[in-house]
Amino acid sequence: MNAKLKDLFWVLVGNSINAFAVAFFILPNDLSMGGGTGISLIVNHFFNIPISAFVLIFNIIMFLIGAAFLGKKFAVTTAISTFYYPFILAVFQKIIGSYSVTDDIFLNTFFAGLLMGLSLGIVVRAGASTGGMDIPPLVVNKYFGVPVSAAMYVFGLIILAVQFTFKDAEKILYGIVLIMINSLVLDKMIVLGKQRVELQIISEKSEEIKRAIIEKVGRGVTMIYGETGYMGEKCDIVLTVVSNRQLLKTERIVKSIDPGSFVIINSVKEVAGKGF
Repeated sequence: MNAKLKDLFWVLVGNSINAFAVAFFILPNDLSMGGGTGISLIVNHFFNIPISAFVLIFNIIMFLIGAAFLGKKFAVTTAISTFYYPFILAVFQKIIGSYSVTDDIFLNTFFAGLLMGLSLGIVVRAGASTGGMDIPPLVVNKYFGVPVSAAMYVFGLIILAVQFTFKDAEKILYGIVLIMINSLVLDKMIVLGKQRVELQIISEKSEEIKRAIIEKVGRGVTMIYGETGYMGEKCDIVLTVVSNRQLLKTERIVKSIDPGSFVIINSVKEVAGKGF
């Protein structure tokens, strides 16, 4: 499949999952949430404007702001989500209606946050944006240097604060929980499959360990030349990055060559380059 078509496919899948989460868990149970959909809940309550219709209008306005302040490239990657999400949300609303799989507010909050974080992660990994309330934090970040995540939290809390005027305090608290679950899952999705393990090995048999890692594990090695702190002796440090599945094998190889070797292991969020 062509790379652009593949990205388009995943953008549609991500937005569909997001719309399903809102229609299946959020709306039937009158849960609170942030984002553009959260604003649409406020507008729907005070002005009785259909949620999907307002989301479309809001997304178009945000799309135009994003295009003006963030450039045409941003607009292209956001256009699909801007128009597709309100459409698929309306479809799911019509199909699901007021049906609720459970009355447990925590379960609804948990699975809504889980699916929404998953959906946003899919869209981000496809190199696109979901538009809507993703755009103001990006504009604020560009012109004022405020971190995107911090701005998103602030906007989300403001939206929940307005909903507090007509919703139970308990549902507002669950709305905060939803935002937290959403953010945690999104963070995990962004680095999913990219995490690696870094090993720094200090040993008198560094040359033998280096050859073993290259030949038996199939990973590259960088030699760092250092000095011990206490004795001031010269030492070689073997630096390598392996996958999670290769970690145990690498450790066993190192210990079989030099049981007294000093090994430092760090988790690495992402590695780019040949072999990865």
